[in-house]
Amino acid sequence: MKKIIILILLMSCNHAISDDTLKSERELIKSERTSLAIGWRDNLGYKLPKSGSYELYKIRKSGNGDVIKENGEADNLHNLMNNKITLLSFIYSNCNDTNGCPLATSVFYKIQEKLKNNKKILSKLKMISLSFDPAFDTPEIMSLYGKGLSYIDADWDFLTTESYNKLSPILANYDQPVIRKYKDDGTYDGVESHLLRVYLIDDKKFIRNVYNVDFLHPDLLINDIKTLLLSNE
Repeated sequence: MKKIIILILLMSCNHAISDDTLKSERELIKSERTSLAIGWRDNLGYKLPKSGSYELYKIRKSGNGDVIKENGEADNLHNLMNNKITLLSFIYSNCNDTNGCPLATSVFYKIQEKLKNNKKILSKLKMISLSFDPAFDTPEIMSLYGKGLSYIDADWDFLTTESYNKLSPILANYDQPVIRKYKDDGTYDGVESHLLRVYLIDDKKFIRNVYNVDFLHPDLLINDIKTLLLSNE
């Protein structure tokens, strides 16, 4: 039987993970996977407030870190955000959880579809999909993963990191948990599961919203993006 190790990467946590914490994280992940997420629906199901009629407060400064682009060039997250409003998701190419990475990728794709005739907004938006699994997701793999997804004038990067040691502090900065699998001999065996989170980051690199599976819908994200843009005018 394979051993399963969970790495809960919290900004203020450096001690060993307790059995209770492990159980809690597994139950939370399981609860998010029990039904088809709202993001798969065309209709959000409720009326959104008018863009600009509400405020998105600064949660905290977004994390930075060294990453590798699809072409193999090294860069860092903050530089790639390029003073744009940014949507950041953590994914991995082997993910087969319907309400996990495929959902985040689908929502990003729908956002660029919905904004394809609004060049003004699209030009001020950055989307980043960063891999959880640098051992498998090489720049070449991420390039293949993103092939055909990003088009028109959408600015969408598919990134990885040099190693898990490079990825770990980025995940910690975003409080992003991930469960990894290890074989009996201790060798890494891929990602088992993770909590789906998408981060809305403003042009000053502050996190302004965090969406989980219950609120990840393109219409809601676009409404928040428009609200941030209106607050800059």
